[in-house]
Amino acid sequence: VPATTPAGDPRREIATCFDDRRRLEDRIYRLKNDFAWSQQPRSRTARLISNVTVYETNVTGEYMVRANFYTTEFQAGDLRKYTGWYGHRLREAGDGWEILVKQVNLIDCDQNLRNLSVIL
Repeated sequence: VPATTPAGDPRREIATCFDDRRRLEDRIYRLKNDFAWSQQPRSRTARLISNVTVYETNVTGEYMVRANFYTTEFQAGDLRKYTGWYGHRLREAGDGWEILVKQVNLIDCDQNLRNLSVIL
């Protein structure tokens, strides 16, 4: 989740969140156990994805996908909204798809954001 607009390289610029697969698996594990204090009480969310566009790449079997999203989180009387667009690089893998890269771009990324306690 870049913290600049336009989004830059998260290895060289500030990012709200920059998870690789291992860090994402760690976050999911922590959110599923009883010691996820940021999720006491647990959040309730609603998600909407729209305007999905698929682009071919110069690599056979790989595609770029862009989609708008709107996520609402309700927790402990507080309503938070996250709006932006996803960028995915996907590769065909057997009968399914493999996510090679996922980037979440918030429209208000350069504003003060509270800690993300949900996975976008």
